[in-house]
Amino acid sequence: MSDIPSRRPTCPRCALPLRTCVCSLVTPVHNELDVLVLQHPDEVDQAKGSLRLLRLSLARCRVAVGETFEPAALRELLGVDVSGSARLYPAERAAHATAALPAAPPRRLVVLDGPWRKSLRMLCENPLLQSLPRWSVAPSDAGRYGALRKAPRRGQLSTLEATCAALAAIEGAPARYAPLLDAFGRFVAERAANARPAPAP
Repeated sequence: MSDIPSRRPTCPRCALPLRTCVCSLVTPVHNELDVLVLQHPDEVDQAKGSLRLLRLSLARCRVAVGETFEPAALRELLGVDVSGSARLYPAERAAHATAALPAAPPRRLVVLDGPWRKSLRMLCENPLLQSLPRWSVAPSDAGRYGALRKAPRRGQLSTLEATCAALAAIEGAPARYAPLLDAFGRFVAERAANARPAPAP
């Protein structure tokens, strides 16, 4: 008999342990814009991260993991028409980028997913990302992440919330993303409840 402990069973779809599987919260959304998410390696196994639910819910969403991308590889991810892409990034950090807001709605949204400071490092280390027009959403006091992960600035949104807000604005269809945001609210509530210590007997 082996002394090596068996691995916890994981869900084949979301790759999380069955106890924390998010598949029941997946909410199919037929987004019109392509979404490319560049995920920092530190965020891949983060059970509190919002990207897994976003990726499984959006019809058009690709994820590439890395911190510094080779320019040719990044261009391939962006597709032939790089000019049709816009980078989703907070307006208050615009000083770290040279590109202005796009003159026309983009056809592809590029999202950086990672701890707030490391997403800034991803931007700084990939000049092609800096060259993309910036699309930002207004900070919101209604962000749902507060009970689960602390943001360095009040009103900052999770990757899922910011992406949904941007897509809703660009596509002119806020109702399309409301069910997914509600599902994310339940995700945060469930994770926060599991994180609380059990009451003393």
